Amino acid sequence: MLPSSFTQCCHTEIERLKDQGRFRTLQVVESPVSPRIQIKGRSQLLFASNDYLGLAVHPLMITKTKEALERFGTGMGASRLVSGNHSLHHRLEEELALFKETEMALIFSSGYLTHLGTIPSLMGPDDLIFSDALNHASIVDACRLSRARVFIYGHADVEDLKAKLGAIQRKPDSKVLIITDGVFSMDGDLAPLPDLIALAEEHEALVLVDDAHATGVLGPGGKGSSAYWNIKSEHLLTMGTFSKALGCLGGFMAGPAILVEFLKNKARTLFYSTALPPSVCASVLTALTILKEEPVWLERLRENILFLQNGLKRLGIPSHNLPVPIFPLIIGTEKKTLAVSKVLTEKGIYVPAIRPPTVPENQSRLRISLMATHTQEQIDYLLNSLEEVI
Repeated sequence: MLPSSFTQCCHTEIERLKDQGRFRTLQVVESPVSPRIQIKGRSQLLFASNDYLGLAVHPLMITKTKEALERFGTGMGASRLVSGNHSLHHRLEEELALFKETEMALIFSSGYLTHLGTIPSLMGPDDLIFSDALNHASIVDACRLSRARVFIYGHADVEDLKAKLGAIQRKPDSKVLIITDGVFSMDGDLAPLPDLIALAEEHEALVLVDDAHATGVLGPGGKGSSAYWNIKSEHLLTMGTFSKALGCLGGFMAGPAILVEFLKNKARTLFYSTALPPSVCASVLTALTILKEEPVWLERLRENILFLQNGLKRLGIPSHNLPVPIFPLIIGTEKKTLAVSKVLTEKGIYVPAIRPPTVPENQSRLRISLMATHTQEQIDYLLNSLEEVI
């Protein structure tokens, strides 16, 4: 029998979450991830996926993954530092460095593990981290693990960051790291990356940009934030994932060679995690090829973004003007947001409620996300349903 102290703790917390409208359950998807999915045997239009280009079900992705699976098996059986370092890992890192236009890249088993391996390796108790207030949870956790001094600056607030950088006393050998999402996953806005780089150069700091939601979406060819802003700087380290627009699984760091070589020798999540299966590497390599050779998917995504932006404005619902497929519809309280999400589900639209702690208090929302494979008829149905519900 479970010790009573654990039982009581879990029961109390679960009841508290239910009272606050924050209790979570897992929905079971019974179909491939596409604009239309099956949940509990019912068809739903999906507007909650990060598979922005629809590549997770692209025929070439499936074909190349199957070929690698049949040739190399289902897993590597060890970390990359033992016997899990495959030729496809190296090939993928070379392609990622070319794609991000950096000297070198290093892949990890997930985006979360990428941050947990990188930030505590680079930063320690004598170092200073300046982190955007709305950075992803994986960044927050990695900063805590680093034991560095962490200063939170206002969301995308360059003046606040500048003031905090100017006010802090640092030891002569202290490292300074500025961390930001490139595209903020819950708000769909962009970090002021040129200004952050300028501050980093002034203060001898490094900028780490989380490009999870920018890779495959932002900039020429979907190359991400640095390409969008046309930035080339030795003060920039870029993180990205394969689990969003690239339709797969895994994460990576790309930047100056000396930093990547350092991480190969220091990142614990690289040492102590089993390497990605070769079939996943083959999938990502195929996704990069599709980005280059089939620009139609990125073009369709951007057409859909513009179509939804115009539709929301027509309804009087605030919307950004950015080439980003994330649209927050802030409702307010948890229970009201859950109610709106439920009505949309009854209309055959799946957009789950996003609630604290993922977003700030009283900013619960519907996070609408688009895919290149959505039709304009499907987006029109979403707009018409929002007009009725809101």
